This record gives sequence, structure tokens and C-alpha cells, in this order.
Amino acid sequence: MHASALISYSIPPLKLSDKGEKALSWMNDFHVRHLPVVEDGMFLGLLSEDEVLNFVAPESSVKDNNPELVVKFATTDQHLYDVMKLVVDSNLSVIPVLSPEGEYQGIITIDNLVKQLVESGSITHPGGILVLEMPARDYSLAEIARLVESENAAILSSFITSPYGKANIELTLKLNKEDLKHVVATLERFGYEVASSFYESDYIDSLKERYASFVRYLDM
Repeated sequence: MHASALISYSIPPLKLSDKGEKALSWMNDFHVRHLPVVEDGMFLGLLSEDEVLNFVAPESSVKDNNPELVVKFATTDQHLYDVMKLVVDSNLSVIPVLSPEGEYQGIITIDNLVKQLVESGSITHPGGILVLEMPARDYSLAEIARLVESENAAILSSFITSPYGKANIELTLKLNKEDLKHVVATLERFGYEVASSFYESDYIDSLKERYASFVRYLDM
């Protein structure tokens, strides 16, 4: 999934001639803290809510105030995961997308990004979730997949996290079956530590809680 497939056209860009009051109104209407500033099809940067609040007057223009714009963006050929990393690293509420030639194409909203992340992670497919904890040196997806498949199950998706303060990594697996007790028993028999397991509905509830926490973090 590339950034070009995630573009939303529902939020228009600002121009240098637009006034601060217009920028704040749009940020409020679209529930974002940043808006792209575009002139003649070229992306100049992201205008933040904090910068607008520092304008000399609400009716003054972007150009008159010469705000500090955030020059962060994705290109149309970047992967979904690259876009997600940019959101987290930069604490942005939208991600501008540019063509390889630098022309403004549109923006990616947090809602679109999370929706595509969920769909690409096979979360909407029926099944269960396993979380394994292990030293990084012991990680072998091929070996784990072989053990899972020996119990007539298959891995639909996987991802690795490194929790802060822990020496081990966590491997989250989405499997194509909900009854995981035989898979868990096999993995544990071969020395893998199963930190937790979820039925699909339990995991989706947990995901919703994490998403709500993520949105609260972005709004800070």
C-alpha cells in the first residue's frame, strides 16, 4: 500500500493569501492541528494551529505573518509504514503527499491511515491473535510459521515491537483460526513464550483502546 492510495481530498490546502481566522475555522471543522500551505501547486509547508494563534491579528494573512512552516511530507511511492513512522516521529495530524517532482497531491488523514493499517494487517479477517516474547536473536518467522502450520493454522499477518524498557521483542501474529490452544501448546513445547492470546473480538476491543490513546497523544 503506497501513500498515493491513502490520499484524502476532503481537506483543501491554504494559500499564502488566506487569513488566520480561515485557517483556524478549517482546523476546527476538519478536526486537525495542521493544514498544508500550497501556492501554484507547490507545497510550502504545514501551518500549525500554534503558529496561527501567534498571528498579529486573526484577519491577517499567512504571508503577512511569515509563520514557521513544517516541511514534512511523504511521496506518492512511499509505503504505508513509512507514512505511519512519519506521523509518530513528527507528531503531525495530517501528512502532505507530493509527487516525485515535488507537486502537491493531497493529504493523508490520521483516520485514513489507521483504517488502512487495520485492513492491511488482516485484522478484519476472522481469527485469533498471539503475542510472543523472545530475545531478538531467537526470532525466526519461518520456524514459527512451520510450527503454526503444523497445527493446521496459518499466519495472516505479523509485526514486531520493542517495548520500552524490555530487552526482548514482542511478535504479534494474526492467525486464521480462533481456537488457539493447540498452537499455543506447540509453540510453548518448542520453547517459545506466549505472552498473551486473544480471540478476534477481544483484540479489536484492545485495538480500539490503543487507537483512542494514540489519538489522545496526537492531540496533546
